[in-house]
Amino acid sequence: MPLERKPTRRRGRPPHDDLLTPGKWAIVHAVRHGLSDARIAVRRGVSRDAVKFHVRNALAKLGLRARADLRRWAGVPKDSAYGRTRNKEKPMTHELHLDSIGQISRTVRDIDESCAWYRDVLGLKHLYTYGKLAFFDLGGTRLYLSAESAVQPESTLYLRVDDIGASYAELDSRGVEFKGAPHMIHRHADGTEEWMAFFKDPEGRFLALMSQVPPKRP
Repeated sequence: MPLERKPTRRRGRPPHDDLLTPGKWAIVHAVRHGLSDARIAVRRGVSRDAVKFHVRNALAKLGLRARADLRRWAGVPKDSAYGRTRNKEKPMTHELHLDSIGQISRTVRDIDESCAWYRDVLGLKHLYTYGKLAFFDLGGTRLYLSAESAVQPESTLYLRVDDIGASYAELDSRGVEFKGAPHMIHRHADGTEEWMAFFKDPEGRFLALMSQVPPKRP
């Protein structure tokens, strides 16, 4: 009697039901956020060559020619909260509404020293720290501290919007110069996603659209 064959397991990574793998999406988001290969490598804990390899693969997969094209590419992960909301039917017209300032950034020399000062001396509510980035609550407006070798004198204004994709398209149609397409910069433990898109004012200083997209509830 012939022995029954056991089903063979497929080797390698399981296929992804999306244009890019989660790892490549993380690299693409970082590129669209304006980070260099060196900074992406440090944040991801990989080599610069690995980052360059993923960028080249993403460009080839998406049919794009250069890094600048990738920064303007407005693709969204299929399984992201924002991706699910964007795929829903929406009215043909969108009335742009820029809400309150959502976040103000400041550069600091030492993130630990600054965190202690803003938290313990000023008494601000500390939200979370991520590497050399720290976030505090200013009565509903978020204060974003980033450790840099050269402290900058100006702040970036982050404007909350309910639909970052539609708002980006509307401002783009008005001739606003964007640094890149909307991109996810962080996913919180509860699944809430942070999306941003940076643009310039007439003097060339940056502002940003920002939107928090909650996870889909069962």
